[in-house]
Amino acid sequence: MAAYLDRDQAAGEQVPAEDAPPPPPDLVALAHAYGVDSTYNPGGGTVPVGSDTLVAVLAALGVDASTPEAVRAALHSHRVETAARLLPPTVVVRQGRRTALDVPAEAELAVELEDGGRWDLPKGHSHWLPADLPLGRHRLTAKAGPRQGSAALIVAPERLPEPPGRSWGFLAQLYSVLSDRSWGMGDLGDLADLAQWAGHAHGAGFLQINPLHAGMPGAPSDPSPYRPSSRRFADPVHLRIEAVPEYAYADAGIRDVAERAGRLRAEVLDHDGLIDRDAVWALKREALEALYAVPRTVGRRAALDAFTAREGEWLERYATWCALAEQHGPNWHAWPKGLRRPDGPHLAAARAELAERIGFHRWLAWLVDEQLGRAQRAAEDAGMAVGLIHDLAVGVHPDGADAWALQDVLAHGISVGAPPDAFNAHGQDWGLPPWRPDALAATGYLPFAELLRAAARHAGALRIDHVMGLFRLWWVPAGHPPTRGAYIRYDAEAMLGVLALEAHRAGAYVIGEDLGTVEPGVREELASRGVLGTSVLWFERDWQAKGEILPPERWRAGCLATLTTHDLPPTAARIGGEHVELRHRLGLLARPLGEEQDAARTELAEWAAELTARGLLPEGAEPTPEALYAFLLATPAALVGVWLPDAVGDPRPQNLPGTWDQYPNWRLPVADGEGNPVTLDALAAAPSTARLVAGPAARLGRPTPPSGSV
Repeated sequence: MAAYLDRDQAAGEQVPAEDAPPPPPDLVALAHAYGVDSTYNPGGGTVPVGSDTLVAVLAALGVDASTPEAVRAALHSHRVETAARLLPPTVVVRQGRRTALDVPAEAELAVELEDGGRWDLPKGHSHWLPADLPLGRHRLTAKAGPRQGSAALIVAPERLPEPPGRSWGFLAQLYSVLSDRSWGMGDLGDLADLAQWAGHAHGAGFLQINPLHAGMPGAPSDPSPYRPSSRRFADPVHLRIEAVPEYAYADAGIRDVAERAGRLRAEVLDHDGLIDRDAVWALKREALEALYAVPRTVGRRAALDAFTAREGEWLERYATWCALAEQHGPNWHAWPKGLRRPDGPHLAAARAELAERIGFHRWLAWLVDEQLGRAQRAAEDAGMAVGLIHDLAVGVHPDGADAWALQDVLAHGISVGAPPDAFNAHGQDWGLPPWRPDALAATGYLPFAELLRAAARHAGALRIDHVMGLFRLWWVPAGHPPTRGAYIRYDAEAMLGVLALEAHRAGAYVIGEDLGTVEPGVREELASRGVLGTSVLWFERDWQAKGEILPPERWRAGCLATLTTHDLPPTAARIGGEHVELRHRLGLLARPLGEEQDAARTELAEWAAELTARGLLPEGAEPTPEALYAFLLATPAALVGVWLPDAVGDPRPQNLPGTWDQYPNWRLPVADGEGNPVTLDALAAAPSTARLVAGPAARLGRPTPPSGSV
């Protein structure tokens, strides 16, 4: 029996993707049956996916395709199973539309509503689900003679509402925004203060922040907020310790911890100071251990019990994982075999033994949830039309809490990434296990729905990182370079339906991060569902007209428009050219330094001419942040985002893709143009801040009296 391996791979040589021979037709048919694309287009034409990649991806979906005989057997089995079932595992429909079902004419259908009601549907030659089904997660049953079937039925709104009118707001990395009260990094108290100041003083309509997901434990920790242990729960490192009610009743020892935290904050605020999450967490954990010992009042106990009941089994699994990680280390793959699954044979005994530590982590999750709620209420009290925009990362760390708790719906031996393209010939591997589309459908998309519900609970809007992942993701099998992956299709109608239902119920708007390579039709489909996109000024060009700057009147209205993101240079760096020099120092330039500098100067000159022609910049002047933001305000964009460090001229990116220890990614406090860290209070009082926000506040803000303090 011949195995499906590309030539030379058995000898250990990697074959370039463009040289891989086309896979056999049966293997292609099996891949397509399971939503696996057998080709991709990196921008220069169609490239076949190698047979070894298809075999590995199908294996992660539980399908044996290792030999031609196995492929034929799997194809036959798939066809038989598909023909035999009355209903698919999940049916997703849009309210207001009649939806046809492919069932036998004699089938009897019924809908068991989530509120306990029941709809019996009339029999006929064709079956239609009525358009007036109530929104929600229901159960559809079918019976045709001796055959019976059942499916999760999700009724979603046709589209999501868009924000009421246009508004502007700040984009901030919370950890970087230190006040004179935080413990060495920005916290949830600072978030509430920032929202109050931005809303009351300048009429800002929203405040978008980085993901606050729970990070991986251990030191040194990974500071990236986009590779968390759990997306369901936020990290207690963000807690404002003094805002925990039990703080008022703690003994004097906790004041000593607060004093040490003050010294840590002073070190960060020194010139070139960096945020040290591990040091911050060490102090906060010491304080929280002491606060956990303080007896709780009857009301506090009742509130914790209510939170525990609301969060259910996912909270128990998360808290259990945290306690087990303390005992056995954060990599659950290396734990004793009986503990490697949330239903492992030794887990009940471990839970009993670690009950106190599980209770501690359950309590921490509750505290963070409380303070997140206060921050959103602060934004609402400040009159923000949208409020806080929370960021949902595209995935989780393979060794973390969610990967352990959800391993039945995540693909094993697979990492999410991006294929090679014109910007990165080597592709990308993000080290994140993806959802299995078949397993999600089998659960009625419940894990995805619960994740969205938790993310939107204390948010006015939700930003979906790499929103294209609702349609397809680039899967990279373990041991393969990113060039040898494949696109896996998700049921976009189902994913968008679940997103629409949960966002509707939370009263949250949705913003999709749709930068980079986007498949044709994706942006249009997202827009039709009311999902806003993301538009960055430097990328908005008319590529049908030699890459000319796209006039503001031709920008899409359904977007968040901004000058930069956490992965891109701040405006000061674009204007001064520091971004080119930084990448040169770190060996990241694709062309010689002179060519890159010439290209940057040409781009800046084009923008100077555009801004001058539109009366936003004096003749002969260099572009300014104020003029560039004025251009954004001239677009119809629903939301205009101001990068908070732009207010004080910080030229340093928060993250420099392609680097690890060469650059202090995710560890920089907001600083001025000279690199001197700036506190939240100082930023609020800075004349440069007033100049920068004057335009957005006048055009899109509410008329409020100015204020220079938080």
